[in-house]
Amino acid sequence: MEPSRGGPDLREAHRFAVEAAQAAGRLLRRGTRGDVHARVKNDTGDLVTDLDLAAERLIVDRIRARWPEHGVIAEEGGEYAPDTAFAWLVDPLDGTNNVAIGLPAYVVGIALCDNGSPVLGVVHDPVAGRTWSAVRGRGAFVHTSGAAGRPLRAAHRPVPPAPVLAWTQGHEVRRDDSTARALKVVLDTTARRVLQLWAPLLSWVMLARGDIDGIVGYRPEAVDLPAGMLLAVEAGMAVRALDGGTFDDRYGCPADQRSFVAGPPETIDRLVKLVTAAQWIEPQVRRLTPVSLGSVGW
Repeated sequence: MEPSRGGPDLREAHRFAVEAAQAAGRLLRRGTRGDVHARVKNDTGDLVTDLDLAAERLIVDRIRARWPEHGVIAEEGGEYAPDTAFAWLVDPLDGTNNVAIGLPAYVVGIALCDNGSPVLGVVHDPVAGRTWSAVRGRGAFVHTSGAAGRPLRAAHRPVPPAPVLAWTQGHEVRRDDSTARALKVVLDTTARRVLQLWAPLLSWVMLARGDIDGIVGYRPEAVDLPAGMLLAVEAGMAVRALDGGTFDDRYGCPADQRSFVAGPPETIDRLVKLVTAAQWIEPQVRRLTPVSLGSVGW
């Protein structure tokens, strides 16, 4: 993809995004040392805290001060002038549900998109004090606290007899969604382990490092997808649509076009074959009625 004319210097934008994510991470790290008060923000049961809002405000204010002509699409605050060629996507606290229960598994995600496609992505882990980033066509990088990035390339892993996979799904996916349930049945009966981290950007980091064998995403959230996906791709991973076709990486695609499978190039075809097997059992899954928690007194 040719970059749009008049765009920002990606080297400068890269440094800016890394510094902004790390600053937000310091805010989150301090905030999680005390009591965290979470509240439900919508009818899906998803949570938000004051830390989400404060970290988002820090990042968005920096972006709007430096590039007021750019759009910003933020997880909690919505859109700011999104009808521009360049738009920043901000997930200030990916893993809010983890923070709410005291689990230290959360990250900050920032992406810059050019006409919808990510050209820059940053993921910062405040707990580990490490940052991962990627620039389209220039590779992926890992940063230690206060240090410049060094190249990141996923280590080669032997082809496993049973893979370790991560699963992610969007907040709007219903419990009785037959496709999601069929995919989970296939993964649970085939993979050695299926991780459900409640922080998809952490899964993308693990894939980019070569720690896991793949990720399957069903109708995932749009804001955190571009940064993680670009990181994995620039680290050498492949991303496909669930049917094995080309994945459309543009932000704003409908939820049913965001489903994906990602993994090493040498095993991506096997992963696609694995998830497409779900279509054969979906009719049987559709006939099964999920247990209602209300019926057991929850």
